Amino acid sequence: MANRLSRFGAHILGLACLLVAGSAGAADRYDAAVSHGGRSADDLKRDATDHPAEMLRLAGIEPGMRVADVLAGDGYYSELLNYLVGPNGKVLLINNKQYDDWSDGLPPRLAGNRVPNVEHLTVDLAHMDLKDKSLDAVLLIKVYHDFYWVDDQGHWPKVESAAVLAQLARAMKPGGVLLLVDHSAKPGTGSADATPLHRIDEVYAIKEFESNGFKVVAKSNALRRADDPRDQITYKGPMLGKTDRFVVLFRKTG
Repeated sequence: MANRLSRFGAHILGLACLLVAGSAGAADRYDAAVSHGGRSADDLKRDATDHPAEMLRLAGIEPGMRVADVLAGDGYYSELLNYLVGPNGKVLLINNKQYDDWSDGLPPRLAGNRVPNVEHLTVDLAHMDLKDKSLDAVLLIKVYHDFYWVDDQGHWPKVESAAVLAQLARAMKPGGVLLLVDHSAKPGTGSADATPLHRIDEVYAIKEFESNGFKVVAKSNALRRADDPRDQITYKGPMLGKTDRFVVLFRKTG
């Protein structure tokens, strides 16, 4: 009996070691993407505030996945995804014309086939032409509020947010994941601060995604800033790089 218990204990210990080793290996893969040689000085500086390894680890990005980085800008996350999905995967770096025009870092990132697993697409958000059930994961990193931005100067087209979410929902495989990161607005403000402050209310955002067939499966407090009053614009001035950001991972339910 004692011998059987001893063998059983050794078996359990062995399984525990395997689980720990597997977890460490997964963590190493995301850290390795961030530590990859040849990343720009601007990207390395951004790492300190964006914690990209932690975000991509939360999303569970794996080799062979097909991932859409929506309104990816200069492709900061797309490059990291390139290393994670590998040659059997694909990253769709999706911008509209406006995001392309604002992203000076995009041409050098794509030059010389630096990120061979990334395909750059310039689209009208109303017509992204994504194939049904073709995506394993979607990233919306600090851009969802722009779906509600109204620009009186004519620099930004009106976006029908419901139509964009419906397109993404159709394009995702059942069980696919969507990582949402955005600048927090004050509770109860809905989308009202999207135009003046480039922020959005977390609870409002979650309800919008849930209404399109997504279920919250995880959250992270890694980008929280309790000192953010949530009443100032996010992309310039004193709050640049210092905003409270919510992180929500959704899974497509059907």
